Amino acid sequence: MNPILSNNYYVNFQKDAYTKLNGIISSKKPSKIFILVDENTNEHCLPILLLNLETTSKIEIIEVEAGEENKNLDTCTGVWGALTDLGADRKSLMINLGGGVITDLGGFVASCFKRGIDFINIPTTLLSMVDASVGGKTGVDLGVLKNQIGLFSDPEMVLIDPLYLETVTERELRSGLAEIIKYGLTYDIKLWGEVIEFKSLSIKNLSSLVHRSIEIKNEVVTEDPKESGLRKVLNYGHTLGHAIESYFLDTEHKKKLTHGEAIIVGMITETYLSEKLLNFPSEKTKLIKDELLKIYPKIDLQEEDYPAILELLIHDKKNVGGQVNFVLLTDYEKFKLDCKVEKELLIEALDYYCS
Repeated sequence: MNPILSNNYYVNFQKDAYTKLNGIISSKKPSKIFILVDENTNEHCLPILLLNLETTSKIEIIEVEAGEENKNLDTCTGVWGALTDLGADRKSLMINLGGGVITDLGGFVASCFKRGIDFINIPTTLLSMVDASVGGKTGVDLGVLKNQIGLFSDPEMVLIDPLYLETVTERELRSGLAEIIKYGLTYDIKLWGEVIEFKSLSIKNLSSLVHRSIEIKNEVVTEDPKESGLRKVLNYGHTLGHAIESYFLDTEHKKKLTHGEAIIVGMITETYLSEKLLNFPSEKTKLIKDELLKIYPKIDLQEEDYPAILELLIHDKKNVGGQVNFVLLTDYEKFKLDCKVEKELLIEALDYYCS
């Protein structure tokens, strides 16, 4: 697979990526290398990385607890403390080995420590490969509000190795697939066509979709790095989706959702909004809902959950002047940014998902 040039760095793939990684380490000669992992990537992914790493620099491993609930400033403080105790300086290099929580949090930690040290992202989940691998966004959650604290900061490189996907569950693969579906509906309908033709979810049939998805996101973020226009299209399904994800994360009697499971609900409801407000074809709305519910089981969403979910919408980081903004579709690959939606129609959309 050919490397993809983002703003100031490359996304590199498979064996060639390790050659590039070792080249960067050789040229920068870091004083120390810190590898940030969680308990899962420490056990399953770190051995793969260490086998391919060629360096004489001292390597230190910093482990944090897995899970979105640990993507917060308390965890950052712990990592900053560990870096300090282990003698990190401005010539240190941090390698973030994990899913989106690790790459988002690790990039933020590195960008703030001593006003910024170099970091490299190695995403190990499908979601982090196709979503967090490009765009330069780093950050953490504030309570249950996703990605409220953060900044734009580019890594030295991103390494994509599909071998890491063998370490994740099928549920996690489905979570990442949701982002590929988003790219398909908004930007390249061929991706959507390939997904609904899948007989099974396997690494083999995902590999080419990973590369194309990263290409799409890269096209968008290089044109609009700070989300002033086009980049907002990446929020399709994410406005209601993030509110639902946060609600389920903070509600004891609800089973936590993966990011992708919440975004699927967001895409179904926001496609319904598209039909009602922008005349998105009704037969396509039905097709999208039917096909998505073949892949993703319905979540436990009840009418009594609606008020709390709609309240969380108010805190969405994409809002301007207290106004909630949606990305909606007029057709496949055709979208409209900054759409305003009345509360009654939001309730209608949630009812549509539940029906």
